[in-house]
Amino acid sequence: MPPAGETTADRQSVASGESQTHPSPWSRLWQDVARFQSAKIDPQLALRNTIGLCLPLAGSAIAGTVRSGLAISTGALNVSFSDSDAPYRQRADRMLRASVLVGFAVLAGGISGHNNTVAVMTAALWAFGAGMLVALSTQAADLGAVSLVTLLVYAAIPLNARQSMSGAALAFCGGLLQTVLALAFWPFRRYAPERRALGELYLALSQAAVAPTPSTEAPPASAESTQAQTALSTLSRDHAVESERFQVLLSQAERIRLSLLALARLRVRVEREDPAGVEKHSLDRYLDCCARVLSVIGNALLADEPAQAAPECLQELQGLADGLHAKTMPQASWEPPQLTALRKDACFQMAALTGQLRSALELATHTSRAGLAAFERQEASRPPRLRLAGTLATLRANLHLQSAACRHAIRLSVCVAAGDALARGFELRRSYWLPMTVAIVLKSDFTATFTRGILRLAGTFLGLLLATGLFHLMPTALGGEIAAVTALMFVLRWLGPANYGILTAAVSALVVLLIAMTGVAPGEVIMARGVNTAAGGVIALLAYWLWPTWERTQVPEGMASMLDAYRDYFRVIREAYVHPDRSFSARLDRTRLAGRLARSNLEASIDRLYAEPGTSVETVRSLNSILASSHRLAHALMALEAGLYASHPAPAREAFVPFANDVELTLYYLAAALRGSPVARDTLPDLREDHYELVHSGDPITGRYALVNVETDRITNSLNTLGEELLRWIGPGSRATG
Repeated sequence: MPPAGETTADRQSVASGESQTHPSPWSRLWQDVARFQSAKIDPQLALRNTIGLCLPLAGSAIAGTVRSGLAISTGALNVSFSDSDAPYRQRADRMLRASVLVGFAVLAGGISGHNNTVAVMTAALWAFGAGMLVALSTQAADLGAVSLVTLLVYAAIPLNARQSMSGAALAFCGGLLQTVLALAFWPFRRYAPERRALGELYLALSQAAVAPTPSTEAPPASAESTQAQTALSTLSRDHAVESERFQVLLSQAERIRLSLLALARLRVRVEREDPAGVEKHSLDRYLDCCARVLSVIGNALLADEPAQAAPECLQELQGLADGLHAKTMPQASWEPPQLTALRKDACFQMAALTGQLRSALELATHTSRAGLAAFERQEASRPPRLRLAGTLATLRANLHLQSAACRHAIRLSVCVAAGDALARGFELRRSYWLPMTVAIVLKSDFTATFTRGILRLAGTFLGLLLATGLFHLMPTALGGEIAAVTALMFVLRWLGPANYGILTAAVSALVVLLIAMTGVAPGEVIMARGVNTAAGGVIALLAYWLWPTWERTQVPEGMASMLDAYRDYFRVIREAYVHPDRSFSARLDRTRLAGRLARSNLEASIDRLYAEPGTSVETVRSLNSILASSHRLAHALMALEAGLYASHPAPAREAFVPFANDVELTLYYLAAALRGSPVARDTLPDLREDHYELVHSGDPITGRYALVNVETDRITNSLNTLGEELLRWIGPGSRATG
């Protein structure tokens, strides 16, 4: 996530060399520490998580079984961190996995805690596994961290086999209670998250229609499209009427997004050819009307109401498309042939977009299944067996020291084991806080580790001061303690996600109160936590300082992965043009999404690099310039795909295949250069010559050929620019130029 105060425009101004004040990396680091992300505040989530924690405590206090209530609340507390506003199916899956993991962690911790050597080895192995989960996803890494913390806590409380199994069952029940509360409104708002994601996507498309995105920025509505794809990914096997309607709406949104991108670019070229012509005026009116229809659809989805667009709006869309179609007939001899070709391209795009908008509006208005039966997304979901195989393959691929995930896993395993052994060896009170602090602070990148380290230490001591004050002010009765726990839990889940320091302070005070409810003196708990937290934080920061995984070493691979994803996407587009009689819709959707995710990962990696000490302004400028060129390439590829739906099928020209081969070869060479292979500028294919041969082959009047000529020119330009910038960034005489 970009640091506070930075916008895309800011980064682009750096890339274009504008004069501006550029904060130092250390300033950026402190901005991360102080950042308060108000968008992450969710009082409803905080309320249900608080109920899930405090309900067992209140019930056990009434029944006189406080320790059992605390065991259930421990599971509820840990699983609450897996709760979110994600779609219900994803939320259920994540929280159930967390409940099971927490239960196993309680069992493993309780059994291994009898022997120091076994406990340390168990913690080390669990930490390595938790660290490797970074290679899969953020959600998997979070589950690993939660289970590791739980194991460390219960390893410090030796239990026999019966007690361990009982504790595991109670902790699982606590997680299950949180899951039930998180899903309570599923029957009444079954598709609320999916509806919200689609509504936001259509509103973003509405804005893109009247405010086209510059070609140096990411394609329009990229973030909203990714969020919608993720939100609806669990519906692929849900054949309810509403579910299938949402899936078709997502498919239409992707088509609309491509058409808007192509029309926006055609408008720019039309204005360049004839600034005062009727074509520019017609396109402006058409895009404005599209924005109104898209806004109606988006607002209807957000409000969960039928879409009601004025009939004249759809009539105007059709009229503008028909009017431009009438002008595609041969015009006066003095008219530039380029303008005739542009008008024809625009006519194809408008006709396609009008149909897409009409379909989307009908889907958002009615609940009928009409037209839904033909929709298929079987390829988007893999069977569980194949999904597991892919997970294991990903983990195996990361089992080497060049992998940031493996390095993080080793670092985490060694530090947790060392912290656990140190705490046990010196027989520190509440010793689990030391390795637990290591597990929480030590992350896979510099920025997260040091911001969390600083906030963890500061938040812990603030929380301990808060707990001390509460013990002096609140009633000594159990009811007063439960009331204080309730307040702290609500603050933890309400404001904690917005700032890690607030989260740490609330957790520290909360844990002190929970332990005090077992009869342990508060003063002992406060002192022990302070000492162990300080020691654990120092170990984590020292370990990362001694063996860092700098983001600067990860950016080249992230960039290479993005180019590989773009190559896969272009290969499918190429096959769709070469074989116009076949359907490639599912493969196009899959590879386009993969390219978008790879680009997002690279942008996040560069943002993290920006905050690392030692990162120069020149490096940031070069990388942002490379990103801008890659965005132009993404625009061209998506416009080329849009031509598949907007132009009449035609046999691919012979010159298209050599051009496509060299585009793939260029992307392959650039990715190889980023990975250390010797690549010189003169070894890259001559795409401009290939494009010349392509343009001068076939009939330029054919709609598909004219469209391909234009978009392949943009691909040629963006790839040539990208190649020059990449090889310049890698540097002369480096590994890339041999």
